[in-house]
Amino acid sequence: MTTQNTAQVTSIYEGRILNMLGNHLNVVETCIKANTNTVEAMADACVAAFNNSNKLMFCGNGGSAADAQHFSAEFVIRFVNDRPSLPAIALNTDTSALTACGNDYGYDCVFSRQIEGLGQKGDVLFAISTSGTSPNVVKAIEAAKAKGMTVIGLTGKDGGSMLESCDIVLHVADKTTMHIQETHATALHMMCALVESKMGFEK
Repeated sequence: MTTQNTAQVTSIYEGRILNMLGNHLNVVETCIKANTNTVEAMADACVAAFNNSNKLMFCGNGGSAADAQHFSAEFVIRFVNDRPSLPAIALNTDTSALTACGNDYGYDCVFSRQIEGLGQKGDVLFAISTSGTSPNVVKAIEAAKAKGMTVIGLTGKDGGSMLESCDIVLHVADKTTMHIQETHATALHMMCALVESKMGFEK
């Protein structure tokens, strides 16, 4: 492709790109500005768990599963600063557990079954669902509550049942899945920074 052709392609899609950027910025900014207390409450729940020798558990499907892996790794490995590893687990990463449970009990139970075996009172569950209605995430919330865990929900659209079932909820009131996920990731990154600060790991 020549330089001229590249410029033409850029001009064709530039408006679409900028429109998507504008939508992204609007959704993220609107939600975060309205939920600064929620983001801090999420961080405080993590700090309380870590200080009491408890752990974080994350679950979600699709892009939310990727977020679960992403943010459990931010704690186990590091976020910004070198510091001790902090205990966090993504429940969607163990293929043997997922496939065994899906085969023997059904896909709706793939997270709740793990929480039954691994969850403890004082642990924190991050339940991530852009719709707020994902059956396996809903069951995970129920299992976590039965264990005496704190449940943090990250949801979107109309929030589904998660608005009422979670202890702390970050609700992105938008219908576009990608913008909901982008806002979840932004809020979770901010939360990670607050956790490191509150635990004295900032340099």
